[in-house]
Amino acid sequence: MPDERLTDRAAAEDPEPPAAAVALELSEVTRHYGPETAVTDLDLAVREGELLTLLGPSGCGKTTTLRMLAGLERPDDGVIRVGDRVVAGADTAFVSPEDRDVGLVFQDFALFPHLSVAENIAFGLSDSQETDARVEELLDLVGLEAQRDATPDELSGGQRQRVALARSLAPEPRVLLLDEPFSNLDVRLRERMRDEVRAILKEAGVTAVSVTHDQEEALSISDRVAVMHDGRIEQVGRPEEVFEHPESRFVASFLGQAGFLRARFSDGRAATGIGQLEADVINGLSPAYDGAAIDVLVRPDDLRAVPADPDSGDGTIVGRKYTGPSFVYRVALDSGDVVHCQHNHATEFELDQRVRVDLVADHTLAWYPAE
Repeated sequence: MPDERLTDRAAAEDPEPPAAAVALELSEVTRHYGPETAVTDLDLAVREGELLTLLGPSGCGKTTTLRMLAGLERPDDGVIRVGDRVVAGADTAFVSPEDRDVGLVFQDFALFPHLSVAENIAFGLSDSQETDARVEELLDLVGLEAQRDATPDELSGGQRQRVALARSLAPEPRVLLLDEPFSNLDVRLRERMRDEVRAILKEAGVTAVSVTHDQEEALSISDRVAVMHDGRIEQVGRPEEVFEHPESRFVASFLGQAGFLRARFSDGRAATGIGQLEADVINGLSPAYDGAAIDVLVRPDDLRAVPADPDSGDGTIVGRKYTGPSFVYRVALDSGDVVHCQHNHATEFELDQRVRVDLVADHTLAWYPAE
C-alpha cells in the first residue's frame, strides 16, 4: 500500500516554487553523433529544489541532454555546471559521473536482485557508521519500513520504483536525474506513482530533472516544463503557462489536442470557419496585423457543437471519442479546417450530423502566422 502521508504532503504543496539559486545550468551545449546533431546550443537553468521535466517526442534530444548531465556523455561544445562547479566544458577537465554530485534513477530501476531493499538503498553509501541511520530515514521517507528485508522480486512495480528512488537519494546528491521514471508501470499505477514520487522529492528537498515524452506526466508533476524539439528547447515555463500560452506552433501542436482555424484579420476581426472573432479574444492581435493570414489555436474545451439543420451550420461530425466523463467530437468544417469539440458524456451526436460550432473559451486564444 502507498504511504498516505505522501499524498497528504503533495496536496498541501504550494505549486509556485520560491525564488532560488541555480542548482544546474547548461550554456550553449551541443552534442553531435557523426553528421547528426542531437542537441544544439542548449541553454537551461534549473533552480534549487525544483522539479523540471524535459518533454518532447522521441529523437528530440532530451535523453541525450540527460546523459550529458549525468556525465555518461561529453558535450562537443558548451558548459555544464552543477552549482558553481563546471563539470563539462571546453576549458576544463571532464568530471566523471561518480564525482558530479548527481544521482540517476534508471528507466528499469536497475535494482540488485540478490540484495534486500535496505541493502539496495545502502549500496552507494561508504560510511558504515552512518549507513543504518540513513537507510532507516529513507525507508521512512518512501514508506517501505515493512519491506526492508524483502528482495526486489517480492515487491510491486511501485515499490521497486520507490526503492530505486531511495537508493539514488541515499548519497544526498545535489541533483537527481530521472530517465522516463514511469514508463515501465501500468497506467493506473503510473498515475498514482507520479504524486508519490513528487511528494518524496519535495520532502527530500532535492533538485530533480526528469525526462519523458508523456505530456500528461510532465504537466501533472513538474514545477516547470522544458519542451524540446529537434535538439532545441522551444519553451520553458510552468505547466499551465506552456499549455495555455504556447510560444510556437510545435508546442501548441504537441501539447493537448490542437486544432487550428485559418483566418484573415481585417478591421479588428478575424474571419474564421466558425464566424468572426473579435481581436480581443486572440492574444496579442492588434491593428498592426491588419490583412494578415493567421491560424488560431483552439482546443476541444474551447469549442461546443450545436445541432443544426442539414442545410445550415458550420460543419459535419466525422468522428467521436468516448473518454468516460466526456465525448470529444471531430468536426470537419465547411471551410476545410478540422476541429474537436468536447461535451459532457450525456451529450451525443451522430456521425454525419450537421452542427454549428461555437467558441466558449474563457481565455484569449493563441495564434500563429498561417502555414
